[in-house]
Amino acid sequence: MNKSKMYVGGGMILFVLLFCLFGLKIPTIEVCYGNQSFFLTSNDFQLGWIHSVEKEPWFETYERKGGELYLTSTKFKTFGAGVPTENRIIKSNDGFIHMSVNRKMSEVTVTVSENVKTTLYTHENIIPLYQLMDDYETITVRIVKISLWGRIRGESID
Repeated sequence: MNKSKMYVGGGMILFVLLFCLFGLKIPTIEVCYGNQSFFLTSNDFQLGWIHSVEKEPWFETYERKGGELYLTSTKFKTFGAGVPTENRIIKSNDGFIHMSVNRKMSEVTVTVSENVKTTLYTHENIIPLYQLMDDYETITVRIVKISLWGRIRGESID
């Protein structure tokens, strides 16, 4: 093989590598608060808190499907004011009422409070959001497209 073919082949490999690192955009779950953010490496997570009136735990499960964010299900202990009733109930034996939701969300904004112990759950971690920020600050969870390089070097808690 002559040198010019090696240079062309090496250049093509470098181009493909650089494109994969910087040009290829990957849908990723981003959690923003204040002037900070972090990325989740998993495609799903749960938000949990203690209901302010009933003092019972409440959980919502979200999933990234392609480049979209979906609220897929919710579970809570009792029906009360503001609890949706139009969704299908899923049978369970864990003391919670489980509901299938499957609602597309452009983003999720949550007010965080130590009083209700707002927490984000992934398969690998439990992230007590109420310890990351002041009471009544908000977080926004959304899907962003970032490069593989950004994903590699990004701050990932998950």
